[in-house]
Amino acid sequence: MADLDVASHYNLPDEFPDEWPAALDEADQPEEEPIQRADSRPRKSRYIALERSPSDWRSNFGPRRGKDGRENAQKDEPDPLGTSDSVLRILKQRGIPLEEENGKRSRFLLSSTSFSPALFLSQAHHTASIESLTSGLDNLSHSIDQKSASLKVLVEANFERFVRAKATIDSVYTEMRNQGVEKQPGLGPRRSGHFRSYSGQQRSVSPAPVVAKKTALVKESEYGMKGIRGPLVEASVKAEEVWGPALGGREREQMLKSVVETMEKNRDVYEIGSHLAKSIQQRDYEAVFEQYTKARTLANQAKDIANRASSSRGQLNDTETHTILAMGRMWLDVDQQIHDFKRELWKRLADAPTTSTTSTALGPVEEHMELIGALLELGVEDNPIQIWLQSRFEFLKAKIAGFSERCKVEIEILRRRLAGGEKPTAQATVSYLRLAPREGSTENPERFDTDQVIELWECIQTFLNRILSSQNGLLGEVLDFWEVAQSFIDGNRQRLLPAGFEGESRKHHRLSTESIKQLERGVVELVNLIRDNVLLLFAEPPIEDVSILFSPVPPSPSTPESRGITPTESRFKLDPKNLPFPPPKRGEHWEEYAFWPPYSNSLSGVHYLSKFLIIVGTAASEMAALRPVGGSGKTYDLLKTLVSVARDRCARVACAAWSKDAEVCKLLEDWTRDSEKRDLTKMPGFFVAFEGAILSGMQKLLYISEAMAKPGTVDVVTQPPAKLLQMVRAQFVSSVYKALSGLVENAERLTTAEEENEWIIARPALTSQVTDAAMSILSADSVDSLNRNVRILLTLSNLKALQADYVPQLISNFETSFSVKLTEEAKTVRDVLSQIEDRLFQSYVNPTTALLDKTISAGIASPDWEPSTERPEQVRPYVYNAMLTMVLVHTEISTTIPSSVSIASRTSPNAPFSLLATVLTHLLSKISSSLLAAFRARSSFSLAALMQATLDTEFIAQTLALYATEEASNVQSQIYVELDRRTTNEARTKLQAELGEMRVVLKKLRDRTKGEFACFKKPRSAGGSSKSSA
Repeated sequence: MADLDVASHYNLPDEFPDEWPAALDEADQPEEEPIQRADSRPRKSRYIALERSPSDWRSNFGPRRGKDGRENAQKDEPDPLGTSDSVLRILKQRGIPLEEENGKRSRFLLSSTSFSPALFLSQAHHTASIESLTSGLDNLSHSIDQKSASLKVLVEANFERFVRAKATIDSVYTEMRNQGVEKQPGLGPRRSGHFRSYSGQQRSVSPAPVVAKKTALVKESEYGMKGIRGPLVEASVKAEEVWGPALGGREREQMLKSVVETMEKNRDVYEIGSHLAKSIQQRDYEAVFEQYTKARTLANQAKDIANRASSSRGQLNDTETHTILAMGRMWLDVDQQIHDFKRELWKRLADAPTTSTTSTALGPVEEHMELIGALLELGVEDNPIQIWLQSRFEFLKAKIAGFSERCKVEIEILRRRLAGGEKPTAQATVSYLRLAPREGSTENPERFDTDQVIELWECIQTFLNRILSSQNGLLGEVLDFWEVAQSFIDGNRQRLLPAGFEGESRKHHRLSTESIKQLERGVVELVNLIRDNVLLLFAEPPIEDVSILFSPVPPSPSTPESRGITPTESRFKLDPKNLPFPPPKRGEHWEEYAFWPPYSNSLSGVHYLSKFLIIVGTAASEMAALRPVGGSGKTYDLLKTLVSVARDRCARVACAAWSKDAEVCKLLEDWTRDSEKRDLTKMPGFFVAFEGAILSGMQKLLYISEAMAKPGTVDVVTQPPAKLLQMVRAQFVSSVYKALSGLVENAERLTTAEEENEWIIARPALTSQVTDAAMSILSADSVDSLNRNVRILLTLSNLKALQADYVPQLISNFETSFSVKLTEEAKTVRDVLSQIEDRLFQSYVNPTTALLDKTISAGIASPDWEPSTERPEQVRPYVYNAMLTMVLVHTEISTTIPSSVSIASRTSPNAPFSLLATVLTHLLSKISSSLLAAFRARSSFSLAALMQATLDTEFIAQTLALYATEEASNVQSQIYVELDRRTTNEARTKLQAELGEMRVVLKKLRDRTKGEFACFKKPRSAGGSSKSSA
């Protein structure tokens, strides 16, 4: 016997122990063991022999128990399935730690009573194939047969011992039956080690009374059973525990063999359920369909067997019975799994969007098609195509309604907060009007208004995009829904769908006529729902109830998302005690418009409204292109009404805002020079850019041409009505009038230093970081806005530019944009410009004219005007004073409007007239008229006075000859006529003789003053003239 077998047989810890294990002697301790040791170990039954007997009997096969009751199992044994000669080696290769302390090793050893088949197979053979397990099963069956043969040999070899034991039992029974009373035995000196001998020790030597033994077979002792009934019952229980498995092994073996044979025969049937569950868990639809088809085929075969037996009224044999039972059990499991799987598929199908795709072995597949195909393959009563289309319709309907309602409330919250805020000042409004892009400019400013106003505009645009965009909006989902529905109606998509088991799902491939009509009505209903929600925003006044934000619907897989459209959702976590109530009515133009931000300017208004109408027009055209909508004339007309009503409301509120902004256009004047045209301020450029931006936006707003740019669109945008065009036309002319009136007000207003900050927004605030270069540029661009004459001159220059270039350009743009002729309006505007120019011109020259007239009149009327000598050699002082005034005017105009000097110095002084030439020409005529009037005031002229008058008049005329006109020449001629009338013939004759000398004196005077009056001389060359024009 090997060392390992010896140690295992005697339950030794190893092959060569140093001492005998105390645990093995513990069972032989005498019964009179001290009481104090009873607490230190578990109490043992007095039938310890029976407890030990199984280990004695199974010493070669199983474990033995130690003092703590745990099994001392063998350290190792071969694999029961025959794959290895060591179980522990297999477990170590698997990386499974084994500690004997917790008894884990014994659960893997077949010889242990704690052996766990499930744990053994899951840990030691979890990667085994079906072939290896089948081979192991054969090996195990062969081992069982060998053990059964060994047991049979054991019984046959010990048959004589069993017979002798029977004879002994019979003799004992006879003795017990015949001897009812047994004599008192004497005390013996022997000490028995058996626990039954303890009652015969240490007794008194006095004779005991004779009593009947408990084992006597008499009535009083229940025929010998009274004393041993309890021990027998206990022994019977122990024997059943120990010998029951051994005695029932054969029967159990036969039963197990039968089960194994049946399972082996129907292995595929029993594996269907587990394979199906695994495939469902992995969402391997192809494997699910394969297993389900196989299960249905086998179930139908079992049903056919039962039907044949029933029809022939025959009996089923054991094989058929086992087959039907196995198939029934299998089908119950498969049917329950498929039922649960179908419920999950229905749930996922109800939530499957139109455009979602999943990846499969054949490539990307639309999720809803995959789910519909799965349901058709498994077989269902309801049509999954119709159910999915109906669920998508309900989902889109709820999503459109919920999203629109919440978004309109969020828009109203922002609108109320704006309306409840502080009204922006005119200067703040104008600061944004200056940002209008000029014609031909590529720069597009990011902000046309305050951040709060832009936030509301962006909020509305986001709402319209999310509901009307065909790319990523709700309308896009509706269009996708109809595209998919139409493909099902036409039968194109059903070609890819399975027919199910034995073609049972082919009936669901075609939609019924009623279902098709229901789908078309559903699409029309979705279109009308979108149209109604957009129309309510444009056509209805602001909403009153905003309580929906207090009970938002939590998003779930089956309900539409309830997210808002504002940049920050936290803005709408409202406090019920601090609600933004509707603002009071103040008569503002925006109070009845839910889509117009309060206090928004017209520039941002037309910019965003034109975008809104393009979105609305494009969406309406796309909705009208749908077949169900095109077939419904009512819905098509409603879409056209949507565009018309939205356009009308947008145009009206934009014109109202345009009118408001035109009133503050005068504040566009900041009294700084234009960077390109230095004789103008920036105001004409600002005004033309503002008007141009408004006209461009209004043209897009009225015609919505970009909405019809896509090919294949349905025309839902009608031509703007004449009433709307007339309103825009009138507002354009009105805005020009208001701006021109503001020009006059700017020029004539007497601005004080205290009013400078309120009225003029010319000088931006400077910080310490501004460089010297920036300072010099600023000072070069700025003008003396406190000087009234400077303001008037610049305004006159602006008016000339407006009259010559800017206003005709605006009128031409309007006529081109709106395809109308502004003949009467253009004439009226030109007349207004001429009137304003004449008014400002007179306002500028009248003070100078009055000063010149006063100077001339006082000088000629002065008593010392007439010379004391007979031949005057100087002009009178009043002439120098008048000419100095003219020099000051020339200087003021030339420094304020630099280009006037260049134009005035051209070869032909009359074409075209600059402002400088115009003013000096007018003043020369007025000087001539004043001279005429002053000379008329004198009754007569002596020769000396006649010579002085002639000298004064000719000096002025020749010095200002560059600005002489026919009118001035006529007046000068009239002066000489009047002088001639007021003199004598003698003086007249002498004057003719003195003319030559007077020319010499006049030439000397002009030579002496050519430096002082050089500004009135024509330059020698016109090559340096400026290219700018006034």
